[in-house]
Amino acid sequence: MATKPTFITLVTILSLFSLSSALHSQSILNAAETLSNSGYIAMALTLQLISDDATKTAKSSSPPSFTIFAPADSAFAASGQPSLSLLQLHLSPVSLSPQSLNSLPYGTRIPTLSSSKSLTITTLPSSSVISLNNVTITGSPIFDDGSVIVYGIENFFDPNFTISAQIETPGNQNLGCETSRSYRRSEFLFHDASLELRSRGYSIMASLLELQLVGFLSDNHLKLTVFAPFDELMFGFSGDFSDYSSLFFRHVVPCKVTWADLVNIGSGTVLETYLEGFGINVTRSGDLLMVNGVSVGFPDMHYSDLLVVHGIGEVLALPVSVSDEIGSSEESMAPDRSEF
Repeated sequence: MATKPTFITLVTILSLFSLSSALHSQSILNAAETLSNSGYIAMALTLQLISDDATKTAKSSSPPSFTIFAPADSAFAASGQPSLSLLQLHLSPVSLSPQSLNSLPYGTRIPTLSSSKSLTITTLPSSSVISLNNVTITGSPIFDDGSVIVYGIENFFDPNFTISAQIETPGNQNLGCETSRSYRRSEFLFHDASLELRSRGYSIMASLLELQLVGFLSDNHLKLTVFAPFDELMFGFSGDFSDYSSLFFRHVVPCKVTWADLVNIGSGTVLETYLEGFGINVTRSGDLLMVNGVSVGFPDMHYSDLLVVHGIGEVLALPVSVSDEIGSSEESMAPDRSEF
């Protein structure tokens, strides 16, 4: 039987958009076109209707960070008109790469646009496929423009899904804050990370990465984590060279902390940074993971043996008490640039 996607009402879709105005209209249009070409006609129509209103109300200064789970046309045909709350369950305000989803243990909750419902990782340790709420993701992302990622799924998520117990998975108990001694200086390169950040709209942080990290290198290399704000959030800071060190150092943690590590450590854990006296406090707001009150919108944006980069929604603010001490301590913390 042919799919009839037109049962999705415009009122329902515009109501959905009112809760997701951070989505950029062009990203939605591109995702809709790709979905349509891939046979997901009903979800493509949903996104197209969102895009019509997005051109008027979307906040272009806010970078899009969304994951969309697109049910197959057969699921739309079988269920009839989906409710607003059900559609909300299929949009997450976090950009989740396959690597990020694969790194999360069974039972981890994923935030959604629903105010009362989240998704749950149900991927078994021995499984080669990713599932949420016991619904399998069908292969690689259908669409990925760097911030908005779309996956295909066979059925709608069950909003009443629960799990009775979590499966213990090894390797998530300790943060990767160890020293790596197996890399020579010439091999410690951040070229790939810089290119990836630039391609996703994080050019300013990429430049700071290239300029600053060379000074951290020594015979015993630390693994690093960078919390990277989007370019448009950095414009107000990029004109004052004297602020570069403190700006960069407070976004860098001297150990490798993946998203799986972040979601498993206790709320209130403070990660030390390279800026003396400045820590990153990991907390939760519902299902959203926050660092100093700023949401992590693009976890594991870049991941390698020595470096992990997370995209965040704001520049980490500098407390007045720490700002007063910058002048006396910044020079001693600055990396050695004698080799330039």
